Amino acid sequence: MGIARLVAERSTCLRRRVGAVAVQDKRILATGYNGAAAGLDHCLDIGCLREQMGIPSGQRHELCRGLHAEQNVIIQAAMYGIRLSGAQLFCTTQPCLICTKMLINCGIGAIFFEQGYPDELAVNMLREAGVRFEQLSAS
Repeated sequence: MGIARLVAERSTCLRRRVGAVAVQDKRILATGYNGAAAGLDHCLDIGCLREQMGIPSGQRHELCRGLHAEQNVIIQAAMYGIRLSGAQLFCTTQPCLICTKMLINCGIGAIFFEQGYPDELAVNMLREAGVRFEQLSAS
């Protein structure tokens, strides 16, 4: 989890700094943090679109310049041909519903996170899919 916290420091999001690390057999497979797509301006530089529009946290994810940390883990793994099936994901924040569905389809075996996120549907889907899901205490 310490590595996920370190990765989160690279975040360019003004609202929430999130880091994620995919691990299998004690080896790091891919990392990700939340921020704008490659080559686009970052919220740190131009401001937060969601703040400007008054969008509350957890709503209207599509109205954001950034990708979530978990999405960037999946993209990084895909770009380098790394299989995530059966891997464990360590996240500084509980995955949202969109990321949860993507992680289920990737075959992630377990998700560990520190900070909760109010998304009961995501939790229910993880249970239904049989994905281990556990909040760890911050250290």
